[in-house]
Amino acid sequence: MPGGRLTQQERQQIAAGLADGLAYAEIARRLDRPTSTITREVMRNGGPVAYRPEIAHRATEHRAHRRRRTAPREARTAPAPHGRDTDTEAVRAYEEAFTTIFMQQGLPKMASRVLTCLYTTDTGSVTASELVQRLQVSPATVSKTVALLETMGLVRRERDERRRERYVVDNDVWYQGMIASARSHAQLAETARQGVGVLGPGTPAAVRLENIARFVDFVGESMARAAEQARDILWAKPGPAPQDTAEPRPDR
Repeated sequence: MPGGRLTQQERQQIAAGLADGLAYAEIARRLDRPTSTITREVMRNGGPVAYRPEIAHRATEHRAHRRRRTAPREARTAPAPHGRDTDTEAVRAYEEAFTTIFMQQGLPKMASRVLTCLYTTDTGSVTASELVQRLQVSPATVSKTVALLETMGLVRRERDERRRERYVVDNDVWYQGMIASARSHAQLAETARQGVGVLGPGTPAAVRLENIARFVDFVGESMARAAEQARDILWAKPGPAPQDTAEPRPDR
Protein backbone atom coordinates (compact mmCIF):
# COMPACT_ATOMS: atom_id res chain seq x y z
CA MET A 1 0.00 0.00 0.00
CA PRO A 2 1.26 3.54 -0.79
CA GLY A 3 1.56 4.62 2.85
CA GLY A 4 3.45 1.56 4.13
CA ARG A 5 7.02 0.42 3.86
CA LEU A 6 8.41 -0.70 0.54
CA THR A 7 8.17 -4.43 -0.03
CA GLN A 8 10.95 -6.56 -1.44
CA GLN A 9 8.99 -6.91 -4.68
CA GLU A 10 8.71 -3.13 -4.98
CA ARG A 11 12.45 -2.80 -4.44
CA GLN A 12 13.03 -5.26 -7.26
CA GLN A 13 10.79 -3.14 -9.48
CA ILE A 14 12.79 -0.07 -8.51
CA ALA A 15 16.00 -1.84 -9.51
CA ALA A 16 14.45 -2.88 -12.82
CA GLY A 17 13.31 0.70 -13.46
CA LEU A 18 16.79 2.04 -12.74
CA ALA A 19 18.29 -0.54 -15.10
CA ASP A 20 15.89 0.66 -17.81
CA GLY A 21 16.96 4.26 -17.22
CA LEU A 22 13.58 5.39 -15.89
CA ALA A 23 13.32 8.63 -13.91
CA TYR A 24 12.41 8.45 -10.24
CA ALA A 25 9.04 10.05 -10.98
CA GLU A 26 8.16 7.36 -13.54
CA ILE A 27 9.18 4.55 -11.18
CA ALA A 28 7.09 6.18 -8.44
CA ARG A 29 4.09 6.44 -10.77
CA ARG A 30 4.28 2.76 -11.65
CA LEU A 31 4.44 1.80 -7.98
CA ASP A 32 1.82 4.32 -6.89
CA ARG A 33 4.33 5.86 -4.51
CA PRO A 34 5.50 9.45 -3.90
CA THR A 35 8.56 10.39 -5.93
CA SER A 36 10.32 11.40 -2.70
CA THR A 37 9.94 7.84 -1.40
CA ILE A 38 11.73 6.39 -4.44
CA THR A 39 14.43 9.08 -4.37
CA ARG A 40 15.08 8.52 -0.68
CA GLU A 41 15.11 4.73 -1.08
CA VAL A 42 17.67 4.82 -3.89
CA MET A 43 19.96 7.50 -2.43
CA ARG A 44 20.20 5.90 1.00
CA ASN A 45 21.05 2.51 -0.53
CA GLY A 46 23.96 3.19 -2.84
CA GLY A 47 22.50 5.52 -5.47
CA PRO A 48 21.14 4.67 -8.94
CA VAL A 49 24.29 2.80 -10.02
CA ALA A 50 24.94 0.70 -6.91
CA TYR A 51 21.33 0.09 -5.79
CA ARG A 52 20.64 -3.58 -5.00
CA PRO A 53 17.10 -4.52 -3.89
CA GLU A 54 18.11 -7.45 -1.65
CA ILE A 55 20.74 -5.41 0.20
CA ALA A 56 18.38 -2.44 0.51
CA HIS A 57 15.64 -4.63 1.96
CA ARG A 58 17.96 -6.20 4.54
CA ALA A 59 19.33 -2.77 5.51
CA THR A 60 15.81 -1.43 6.04
CA GLU A 61 14.87 -4.40 8.21
CA HIS A 62 18.03 -3.89 10.24
CA ARG A 63 17.28 -0.18 10.78
CA ALA A 64 13.72 -0.97 11.84
CA HIS A 65 14.95 -3.59 14.32
CA ARG A 66 17.53 -1.16 15.72
CA ARG A 67 14.90 1.56 16.21
CA ARG A 68 12.60 -0.85 18.04
CA ARG A 69 15.46 -1.98 20.26
CA THR A 70 16.69 1.54 21.17
CA ALA A 71 13.32 3.31 21.41
CA PRO A 72 12.66 2.63 25.14
CA ARG A 73 16.10 3.92 26.18
CA GLU A 74 15.82 7.04 24.03
CA ALA A 75 12.31 7.71 25.33
CA ARG A 76 13.67 7.91 28.86
CA THR A 77 16.75 10.04 28.10
CA ALA A 78 15.50 12.40 25.40
CA PRO A 79 12.25 14.18 26.24
CA ALA A 80 10.43 15.64 23.26
CA PRO A 81 11.18 19.36 22.86
CA HIS A 82 8.33 21.83 22.37
CA GLY A 83 5.80 19.00 22.59
CA ARG A 84 7.12 17.49 19.34
CA ASP A 85 7.77 13.78 19.13
CA THR A 86 11.09 13.50 17.29
CA ASP A 87 10.74 9.75 16.78
CA THR A 88 7.58 9.76 14.69
CA GLU A 89 7.49 8.24 11.25
CA ALA A 90 6.80 11.67 9.72
CA VAL A 91 9.85 13.25 11.36
CA ARG A 92 12.10 10.36 10.36
CA ALA A 93 10.81 10.50 6.78
CA TYR A 94 11.44 14.24 6.63
CA GLU A 95 14.98 13.82 7.97
CA GLU A 96 15.66 11.15 5.36
CA ALA A 97 14.33 13.42 2.61
CA PHE A 98 16.47 16.32 3.83
CA THR A 99 19.52 14.04 3.95
CA THR A 100 18.82 12.91 0.40
CA ILE A 101 18.80 16.52 -0.82
CA PHE A 102 22.23 17.14 0.71
CA MET A 103 23.53 13.95 -0.93
CA GLN A 104 22.20 15.06 -4.29
CA GLN A 105 24.19 18.27 -3.82
CA GLY A 106 27.36 16.17 -3.61
CA LEU A 107 27.85 15.70 0.14
CA PRO A 108 28.79 12.26 1.51
CA LYS A 109 26.00 10.41 3.27
CA MET A 110 27.34 10.81 6.81
CA ALA A 111 28.04 14.52 6.32
CA SER A 112 24.49 14.89 5.02
CA ARG A 113 23.09 13.11 8.09
CA VAL A 114 25.06 15.35 10.46
CA LEU A 115 23.86 18.50 8.70
CA THR A 116 20.29 17.25 8.85
CA CYS A 117 20.63 16.73 12.60
CA LEU A 118 21.91 20.27 13.04
CA TYR A 119 19.23 21.89 10.90
CA THR A 120 16.36 19.99 12.49
CA THR A 121 17.52 20.60 16.06
CA ASP A 122 15.88 23.59 17.75
CA THR A 123 19.14 24.63 19.41
CA GLY A 124 21.02 24.58 16.11
CA SER A 125 23.93 22.84 17.87
CA VAL A 126 24.81 19.36 19.11
CA THR A 127 27.64 17.69 20.99
CA ALA A 128 29.64 14.76 19.66
CA SER A 129 27.96 12.39 22.13
CA GLU A 130 24.52 13.58 20.99
CA LEU A 131 25.45 12.85 17.37
CA VAL A 132 26.79 9.42 18.31
CA GLN A 133 23.54 8.57 20.09
CA ARG A 134 21.22 10.00 17.47
CA LEU A 135 23.00 8.60 14.40
CA GLN A 136 24.13 5.34 16.04
CA VAL A 137 27.70 5.72 14.76
CA SER A 138 31.13 5.71 16.38
CA PRO A 139 32.80 8.80 17.90
CA ALA A 140 35.57 8.47 15.30
CA THR A 141 33.01 8.68 12.49
CA VAL A 142 31.50 11.83 14.01
CA SER A 143 34.93 13.42 14.46
CA LYS A 144 35.97 12.70 10.88
CA THR A 145 32.68 13.93 9.46
CA VAL A 146 32.66 17.17 11.45
CA ALA A 147 36.25 17.85 10.37
CA LEU A 148 35.13 17.55 6.74
CA LEU A 149 32.17 19.88 7.27
CA GLU A 150 34.46 22.39 8.97
CA THR A 151 36.79 22.50 5.99
CA MET A 152 33.76 23.22 3.81
CA GLY A 153 32.67 26.04 6.11
CA LEU A 154 29.34 24.36 6.88
CA VAL A 155 29.80 23.96 10.65
CA ARG A 156 31.95 25.44 13.40
CA ARG A 157 32.89 24.47 16.95
CA GLU A 158 32.25 26.35 20.16
CA ARG A 159 32.29 25.67 23.91
CA ASP A 160 29.14 25.80 26.00
CA GLU A 161 28.83 26.81 29.64
CA ARG A 162 29.89 23.30 30.70
CA ARG A 163 33.03 23.53 28.54
CA ARG A 164 31.67 20.89 26.21
CA GLU A 165 32.50 21.18 22.54
CA ARG A 166 29.42 21.81 20.44
CA TYR A 167 28.98 21.80 16.68
CA VAL A 168 27.02 24.75 15.32
CA VAL A 169 25.50 25.92 12.04
CA ASP A 170 25.48 29.68 11.61
CA ASN A 171 22.63 31.63 10.06
CA ASP A 172 24.91 32.90 7.30
CA VAL A 173 26.29 29.48 6.33
CA TRP A 174 24.50 29.55 2.98
CA TYR A 175 25.78 33.05 2.27
CA GLN A 176 29.33 31.91 3.00
CA GLY A 177 28.80 28.83 0.85
CA MET A 178 27.57 30.91 -2.08
CA ILE A 179 30.52 33.29 -1.79
CA ALA A 180 32.94 30.36 -1.65
CA SER A 181 31.31 28.90 -4.75
CA ALA A 182 31.61 32.26 -6.53
CA ARG A 183 35.33 32.36 -5.71
CA SER A 184 35.70 28.85 -7.09
CA HIS A 185 34.06 29.98 -10.32
CA ALA A 186 36.47 32.90 -10.53
CA GLN A 187 39.44 30.56 -10.14
CA LEU A 188 38.09 28.29 -12.87
CA ALA A 189 37.65 31.26 -15.21
CA GLU A 190 41.21 32.45 -14.55
CA THR A 191 42.65 28.99 -15.21
CA ALA A 192 40.65 28.68 -18.43
CA ARG A 193 41.98 32.03 -19.67
CA GLN A 194 45.53 30.94 -18.94
CA GLY A 195 44.92 28.07 -21.32
CA VAL A 196 43.96 30.50 -24.08
CA GLY A 197 47.46 31.96 -24.04
CA VAL A 198 49.13 28.55 -23.83
CA LEU A 199 47.12 26.92 -26.63
CA GLY A 200 47.10 29.98 -28.87
CA PRO A 201 44.33 32.58 -29.32
CA GLY A 202 41.93 31.72 -32.09
CA THR A 203 42.49 27.96 -31.98
CA PRO A 204 39.40 25.79 -31.40
CA ALA A 205 40.65 24.74 -27.97
CA ALA A 206 41.35 28.35 -26.95
CA VAL A 207 37.91 29.47 -28.15
CA ARG A 208 36.36 26.68 -26.09
CA LEU A 209 38.29 27.74 -22.99
CA GLU A 210 37.40 31.39 -23.48
CA ASN A 211 33.72 30.46 -23.70
CA ILE A 212 34.06 28.52 -20.44
CA ALA A 213 35.74 31.48 -18.76
CA ARG A 214 33.07 33.93 -19.90
CA PHE A 215 30.26 31.65 -18.79
CA VAL A 216 31.60 30.87 -15.30
CA ASP A 217 32.62 34.52 -14.85
CA PHE A 218 29.04 35.57 -15.46
CA VAL A 219 27.62 32.84 -13.20
CA GLY A 220 30.09 33.52 -10.38
CA GLU A 221 29.51 37.27 -10.42
CA SER A 222 25.74 36.73 -10.47
CA MET A 223 25.95 34.33 -7.51
CA ALA A 224 28.03 36.75 -5.44
CA ARG A 225 25.73 39.66 -6.25
CA ALA A 226 22.59 37.64 -5.47
CA ALA A 227 24.06 36.38 -2.18
CA GLU A 228 24.90 39.94 -1.09
CA GLN A 229 21.43 41.19 -2.01
CA ALA A 230 19.70 38.29 -0.28
CA ARG A 231 21.65 38.81 2.93
CA ASP A 232 20.95 42.57 2.93
CA ILE A 233 17.24 42.13 2.23
CA LEU A 234 16.33 38.96 4.13
CA TRP A 235 18.47 39.52 7.22
CA ALA A 236 18.13 43.28 7.57
CA LYS A 237 16.75 44.17 10.97
CA PRO A 238 13.96 46.73 10.78
CA GLY A 239 15.00 49.98 12.42
CA PRO A 240 12.79 52.36 14.35
CA ALA A 241 10.26 54.26 12.34
CA PRO A 242 11.57 57.69 11.41
CA GLN A 243 10.04 60.50 13.42
CA ASP A 244 9.20 63.90 12.03
CA THR A 245 11.27 66.27 14.17
CA ALA A 246 11.00 69.27 11.93
CA GLU A 247 9.34 72.25 13.53
CA PRO A 248 6.10 73.36 11.96
CA ARG A 249 6.56 76.22 9.56
CA PRO A 250 4.37 79.26 9.98
CA ASP A 251 1.76 79.85 7.31
CA ARG A 252 2.73 82.45 4.79
